[in-house]
Amino acid sequence: MGALVYSAIASLDGYTADESGDFSWATPRPEVHRFINELEAPVRTYLYGRRMYETMRAWDTPFALAEQFAFIRDYQRLWQQADKVVYSATLPQVRTGRTRLERAFDPDAVCRQVREADHDVSIGGPRLAAQALCAGIVDEVRWFVVPAVVGGGTPFLPTGLHARLELREERRFGDGTAFLRYSVRR
Repeated sequence: MGALVYSAIASLDGYTADESGDFSWATPRPEVHRFINELEAPVRTYLYGRRMYETMRAWDTPFALAEQFAFIRDYQRLWQQADKVVYSATLPQVRTGRTRLERAFDPDAVCRQVREADHDVSIGGPRLAAQALCAGIVDEVRWFVVPAVVGGGTPFLPTGLHARLELREERRFGDGTAFLRYSVRR
C-alpha cells in the first residue's frame, strides 16, 4: 500500500513562492538535493496542478546542469521514469513522457489509487496539495524549511486547515535548511 506524500520547499514564514511568484531563493543546495533524491526514490507517481507541472516539465528535456552534476542527473532520471498526473481544467494537453491529464481532482479516486499502489505517490504544488489536505487524504507532510523570510506569497499550507501531525524525522543541513517529516494523524 502506498502513501500520499506532500513534499515542498518553503520559507521559514511558510511560503513556497513569494508575492511575485519567485522561488529562486528555494533552490536546493547539493547536500539538500541529494537528500531529496533519496526521499523521492520510492515515488513512482507524481500528482500536479497546472502551475507545478509547468515548472517541473523542464526535467523532461536535457539541460547543461544535468550533464555536469550527477545529483541533478539522478533526479532527472527519477522524474522521467515516474508516472505523472496533471489536474487542470484549462491546460490543453501535456507534453511530457508518462503523463496524463485529468480535468478535475477527485479525492476519493486519488485515495483509491494511492491505496492500491505498491509505491508512494507525491502530490506537488501547494494549491493541489491543499485540496488533498483538506479532504484528509494526505498521509505524510515533508517540509524543507529554507532560512529565508519572504513576507507573503503562495502558502505552503492552506488557510483554515486543521490537522494533527506527528514528527517522524528531522534533519539540519549545512546551508541552514531544515527538513521536517510528519505523519498525518487520523
